[in-house]
Amino acid sequence: MEESNRNPCPFRIAEDCGAAFGMGILGSGIFQGIRGFRNAPSGLGRRLAGSYAEMRSRCATTGGNFAVWGATFSAIDCTLVYIRRKEDPWNSVISGAATGGILAARTGLASMASSAVVGGIILALIEGVGIGVTRFSSEVYRPVSPVEREEIFREQQAQKGFSKVNPSPM
Repeated sequence: MEESNRNPCPFRIAEDCGAAFGMGILGSGIFQGIRGFRNAPSGLGRRLAGSYAEMRSRCATTGGNFAVWGATFSAIDCTLVYIRRKEDPWNSVISGAATGGILAARTGLASMASSAVVGGIILALIEGVGIGVTRFSSEVYRPVSPVEREEIFREQQAQKGFSKVNPSPM
């Protein structure tokens, strides 16, 4: 499954790291903004100040954590593409499992193994949904000849109960 719109591998790592950082900042900004607003003392000015303070204190950390995950995942993915000489969904699944294990390595072997399993399962689900959507939508974009389109139209009209279809003015 070749992705033609992606950068080649060395540059992909920096691109994925930056994209993950942006997602972490954006998601954390929304979450922390709401959290700071709710936990601040009453009054609109105080709540907005609390929201701003919470976002300033937490967003960069969450964005950095996302960036580390994105860079690790992408580096492992690029390594697997180089070793296996093909780019397929298995690379992403293996990369997700390895990334989960590597990032949980300092918490012990049991946590490392469970994080690797969870990372692999999550990436397998994401890749499976992507494959399913691609297969489902590929039929929509299949080229259809004008003759076949006319036959399909006549069949649909016959199913709806129309007995006579106006001929096309060609």
